Amino acid sequence: MAEKFWFLKKCGLFEHLSESDIRHLEMHSRSRTFEKQTPIYLPADDLNSVFLLASGRAKICHLTPEGKQSILTFIEPGELFGELAIFESGQRDEYAEAVEGSTVILIPGRELQQLMQLKPDISLGITKMIGLRRRRIERRLKNLLFLSNRDRLTHLLLELAEQYGQRTSNGIDLGIKLSHQELANVIGSTRETVTVVLGELQSEGLIVVGRKKILLTNIAHLAESVEKPVPLLPSAQVVKEGASGQPLSASPAHAFKNRRS
Repeated sequence: MAEKFWFLKKCGLFEHLSESDIRHLEMHSRSRTFEKQTPIYLPADDLNSVFLLASGRAKICHLTPEGKQSILTFIEPGELFGELAIFESGQRDEYAEAVEGSTVILIPGRELQQLMQLKPDISLGITKMIGLRRRRIERRLKNLLFLSNRDRLTHLLLELAEQYGQRTSNGIDLGIKLSHQELANVIGSTRETVTVVLGELQSEGLIVVGRKKILLTNIAHLAESVEKPVPLLPSAQVVKEGASGQPLSASPAHAFKNRRS
């Protein structure tokens, strides 16, 4: 029980709630663990719970009519997802999957409804969260309709830098491990095309590609190529690197905390 209390209290939306409010949420919530690449919820599941990611990483996905996976967003520790359960009943359209071993707190939607009625700051916070995610999805849809594969991938790299970027002595480490297929699933392309475009960007000295690791070595030129401002990073802290070029500190959870501060 104490562990659930700690996770709820660490969620940015709930950090200013009283201890009694947190205890009330805790009494009505339950905790579940999910192994890597296992579904947290599926399309057609009932809209009855909202989810808080306590540890690990998750992704929200949609299946295209052709049966291909489209990644809508990634979820980091401390974030809510499946939030439509607060506002409506029925069944889910998208599905959520654990990217790595994850712990999730399931909160009944009706409990958050009541909390939003009593606490305007909670209502405002959830509204802002939904608006931000919708804006990101709309931007990706617009990119999909009007931009080339190269420009769509460049926009995504800049977005990931803004969300997860860690400054190192050699450039900006994206701080999130994504396969070429996952990158393709986000921008509506193919793994082969993403591999070719990443190779072009690397040959031009703009990035360095490793195994599920991308380092932006010239973020200013990348941003200029798609007429975007250089993104603000989650933290100005420089991450030291070992001999292998791998960061020695700054986990994804650390990056998430910096992003919220």
